[in-house]
Parts: sequence; structure tokens; C-alpha cells
Amino acid sequence: MAHILLSISGMNSIRMQKTIKNKIEFSGIGLHTGHEIRVRILPANEDTGIVFLRTDVPSSPIIRATAENVVATSYATTLGRKGLTVSTVEHLLAAFYGLGVDNARVELDGPEVPIMDGSASEFISMIESSGLKDLSAPKKYLVIKEPIRVADRDKFVEIAPSEDDEFTVDYSIDFAHPFITKQSFSGLFSGDVFRDGVGRARTFGFLSDYEMLKKNGLAKGGSLDNAIVIGDNEILNEEGLRYPDEFVRHKVLDLMGDISLLGFTVIGQLKAHRSGHALNFKLVQEILKWPENWVLTEAPSKDEPAEAHCPLVEKMATV
Repeated sequence: MAHILLSISGMNSIRMQKTIKNKIEFSGIGLHTGHEIRVRILPANEDTGIVFLRTDVPSSPIIRATAENVVATSYATTLGRKGLTVSTVEHLLAAFYGLGVDNARVELDGPEVPIMDGSASEFISMIESSGLKDLSAPKKYLVIKEPIRVADRDKFVEIAPSEDDEFTVDYSIDFAHPFITKQSFSGLFSGDVFRDGVGRARTFGFLSDYEMLKKNGLAKGGSLDNAIVIGDNEILNEEGLRYPDEFVRHKVLDLMGDISLLGFTVIGQLKAHRSGHALNFKLVQEILKWPENWVLTEAPSKDEPAEAHCPLVEKMATV
């Protein structure tokens, strides 16, 4: 079990929203399309959020990375608007969320964010090389006040209030496979935890499933360079694992990308067992469906949070 205890400092004082300091440009292969896709990430103004723009489509609409624009959660999280989609957004969204980037404009000339090495490692490196800058508006936190839970048979994901105004994660998996038996990850979540303990964990799959995806026209760009592939009795990647429990760490990475679709940094205790994109998104929907169970604030404090008025939340709460 990975047990990480790093606190989030300064949560009781007002922080400003952040964006990247310099533009970021890169290209890579789409996991499912197999196409090379060029990406440019630009700084964005306060209260923009994370937005995507397809440069390969004339008059492309802006696609905000929020729950109301999620159109699919099979094998990846896909955003869409006016018939145009961007898929496999979760690792990049997790990098923004984990490093505290509130606003950015992502331009790409294809329908999918490149898979890179199957983790968020390269996104983290590029964001840190760019640097971050403060904007003129305060950062907003979504503070959970009452528990919310969604489940599908033995799988579940839930969030409860935090007594210490922190964001904690407790995730467990248990697969009927010798390489992925019981694994768990728990602790306080911070930029350091994300960078060192979660961001480098790669996506994974079983060889039998990979072959099935190929037959169905998916995973065209999948390879041992961007995923851990598990056979019946071995891991096919020559370099092995980056962490002994890399599988559960990657599930935490995916969950962070999906929880970022709330549009705000969350304060609460997040717990999950074997959840995937569909169940993660269902939790996001449930949170937005019950606005009386949380409060939006600019300075989380267990004494008296300063509530922030935000039309976006009022709109999203009807999802």
C-alpha cells in the first residue's frame, strides 16, 4: 500500500487563480486514432477554465472541460459540443488539476489528446517548464458539506466532508490477476504527491483486451511505449513497472482528471474502489445535482468559509 501524507499548505488564505506563463507546443500519437496530433497550450484569463479548440475544423466551437460537455466515458473521457469532440482528455486535465492550473486554452489539430507515454509525466514536465502565473481573480474551492456516493455492484466512488479543509484520496483495486491483486493508495493530495506519486503512473490493459480493442477499431496508436500491457503470466514491457503499485496510482490519475470536470478544486475526502471513467463521471453529476451538499468558497476554512457567488456553478448544478 502506498501511504502518502503531504499537507496542502495555505488552504485557509485566499489564493489567486493561475494559468501557464508561456505557451506550450508538442505533438504525439492519439491512443485510439493512431494519428499524430499537434497541440498548443496557451495562457488564458481568469474564470476561463480549461477549454479545448479543434484547429482542424473551421469555426470550431470552444469546448469547456466541464461536466455538461462530457459525451462519452468508454475507455476514455470524451468532451464534445455541437457535434465536435475531443477524447482522451483525462491525463492532461489531471496534470492541470494536480499542478493547480485553473485556466488554459488547448488547441489541437485532431480529435484526441496525444497519449504520450501513457501517463501525465510529459504534461507535468512541460507545464513546469512553462511556469505558472497568478491572475487577478481568487481561486475557488468546492467544499463538500454532506456525503455523496455512487455505486455499480462492488464498484463505488464517494466523497465526504473533510474536517481539516483538505483533499484526501483513498483508492483501492482488486483484479483477479497475479499482477493486480489488492492495491491501495491513500493520503493527502498535493502538487508534490501528484508530481512524484501519481503523475508518472501509466495506463494499463490486458493483452486479450488490447487485441479486442484493435479488432473494434480502437487503440490504433497503442503500444508498449504508451501503456503497460499485461499478459497471462507476465508484464510485456521490458522496463517493468515504475512503481510496484503503478496500477492503482494510474487509477488515481484518471480519477483526478475526471473530478476536475467539476471546474473547481475540491475540498473533501474522496474514496473509491475499482471505479472507472463512467462511475467517476457519475459522481461528478451527483455532486452537481445536489448543490445543498457543498459550498463554493474563495478561502476554505472549517470556521466560516467565505462563500463565492458564481453563475457557472448555478448553471452546472442543473446537469
